[in-house]
Amino acid sequence: MAAGLASKCSRVAQFSDFPGLSLSVFGLCSAIICVPFTHCNPFNLLETNPVGRSLLGGLGNNLSGLLSASHEMASRTFLSQQQRTFIQMRTVLKVVDNSGAKKVMCIQALKANKKGARLGDTIVASVKEAHPNGKVKKGKVVYGVVVRAAMQRGRCDGSEVKFDDNAVVLVDKQGQPIGTRVFGPVPHELRKKKHVKILSLAEHIA
Repeated sequence: MAAGLASKCSRVAQFSDFPGLSLSVFGLCSAIICVPFTHCNPFNLLETNPVGRSLLGGLGNNLSGLLSASHEMASRTFLSQQQRTFIQMRTVLKVVDNSGAKKVMCIQALKANKKGARLGDTIVASVKEAHPNGKVKKGKVVYGVVVRAAMQRGRCDGSEVKFDDNAVVLVDKQGQPIGTRVFGPVPHELRKKKHVKILSLAEHIA
């Protein structure tokens, strides 16, 4: 059967009035004859053909790039979701005053949104790290005012305020700062929450 098909293709290539079409048909028939019918697997054809191998390599590279892009997008989404969350229970915050404490963990947010605390809200926290000779010792339960938050917040003028970390200033039960200095910027929204003393101790008001 293969010999008969090859002879027919040869006659087509010899007597056709369209040389380009004849050669194309002849080449197609030769390709069909050369490939056994029992091995007509498209992946086998691609692997044995240099063009097919390059095609498979390109597909592999594209798939790898797609997976990497998907992983990076998922990571960015996760980080952006973390930055949008409120300060909740077990959130670790940096202490930005000279009271002696370094880091505290939120236990409870007082008079705050049900979702958690935001800028200017008061929280109850436990001291996780402290200076050995500081006024506030490790393990002590303290009050703190949130002066910086990684969560983005809009302002009345259309601008937005957002910080790189979550930070607090420790206060007593009357809301007065325990320390005498506040390091780093604090937002002017603290004035609405009547934390004027903290603003007066701050290095910079954002």
